[in-house]
Amino acid sequence: MKKLLVTGSGGLIGSEVVGYFATNGWEVVGIDSNMRADFFGASGDTTWNVSRLKHTYSNYSHFSLDIRDRNKMISAVRDIKPDAIVHTAAQPSHDLAASRPFDDFDVNAVGTLNMLEATRQFSTEIPFVHLSTNKVYGDAPNYLNLVEKDSRWDYAEDKYYNGIKESFSIDQSKHSIFGASKVAADVMVQEYGRYFNMPTCCLRGGCLTGPNHSGVELHGFLSYLIKCNLENKRYTIFGYKGKQVRDNIHSHDVVNFIHEFIAKPRIGEVYNLGGGRDNSISILEAFDLISSISGNEMIYTYDEQNRSGDHICYISDLSKMKAHYPKWSITKGLKTTFEEIFEAWERRLDTKT
Repeated sequence: MKKLLVTGSGGLIGSEVVGYFATNGWEVVGIDSNMRADFFGASGDTTWNVSRLKHTYSNYSHFSLDIRDRNKMISAVRDIKPDAIVHTAAQPSHDLAASRPFDDFDVNAVGTLNMLEATRQFSTEIPFVHLSTNKVYGDAPNYLNLVEKDSRWDYAEDKYYNGIKESFSIDQSKHSIFGASKVAADVMVQEYGRYFNMPTCCLRGGCLTGPNHSGVELHGFLSYLIKCNLENKRYTIFGYKGKQVRDNIHSHDVVNFIHEFIAKPRIGEVYNLGGGRDNSISILEAFDLISSISGNEMIYTYDEQNRSGDHICYISDLSKMKAHYPKWSITKGLKTTFEEIFEAWERRLDTKT
């Protein structure tokens, strides 16, 4: 039985990775210290998700370890002896990073270095998958020629119709403190791949979402938006007239790609991982879609001040992913994704009451 080590196993992508590989016969070991509860309070607590994983999968074991603890990470990887590592643990919020920059950098940059070095000391041959972010491009996409349409912003030039490629510059732009710490991690993952000839990859995620997401206002836009609609709570739009665009990818399709990479790993690779144009949506369009599903109108407030470093329009170009891994494709569209998140929030909130 192959063994997989997953950091951040209580989070959205981490838990999806656990479920997928456990179902496919792997022994899965999760590491998660539930720092989301520290970062976001009770609404970010992932204890329920860890409990769900333990109850559901007999081949899953969990350790409450902090990736910032270098010696414990080295010991953990040495003792677990994994056949592959998926590193999803992170501080994910722009806003929180600005108020807690040391915590942000220690988790995102130093924690990733700790995992890379622990892996290298154990083996330079096992695949290492890192969940990076499209925020490594900073606000440079905002300076492309954009056109304002009725419900969204869009790229004015045909060459960007399918989105941003991996060759897009990450330099000379405002990233947010969060984006900068993720750049440090991203580049280090690439460097360990190229310098030590290790099979590593950075997945520069767009909006990664799904039914197991504990969305909060500071992170997890789609999950939080749908929760607000279900509970008739006020949602705040920050700038850009609510026409800012994101491409959303279901966690199931994220994990499918991770499986493809682990099966046929490459050295020091980078992929823009998102839903592509077909799964892109603006906030205003998201309001309409969830209202059509739930029957509830969105209650919202508009704040003219956009979040610093936020993207006006971001769509991932998936051509490199599909070229390297032709068996992979997007399988879950926007409507299905919205419905699954809405139904998951209904179940979770009913349980609490």
